[in-house]
Amino acid sequence: MGAGELVEFGKLMAAGLAMGLGAIGPGIGIGLLGAGAMQAIGRNPEATGQIQINMMLGIVFAEAVAIYALVVALIIKFV
Repeated sequence: MGAGELVEFGKLMAAGLAMGLGAIGPGIGIGLLGAGAMQAIGRNPEATGQIQINMMLGIVFAEAVAIYALVVALIIKFV
């Protein structure tokens, strides 16, 4: 195994780890947001609209972190 192959292997491993670890946090966060919103709607159905708006905003911000991880993984892989 040559030095070039080791560098390529390292880049692929780093990209995979960056994406994998970068998606764990947002995945857990989105799950907690959904669970909390469902509990809140179950307790106060009249507030469904406001709860859903806030839930969607939270999901969008959490998903942005996963997109940043994807960008970093792509930069590692191709640069």
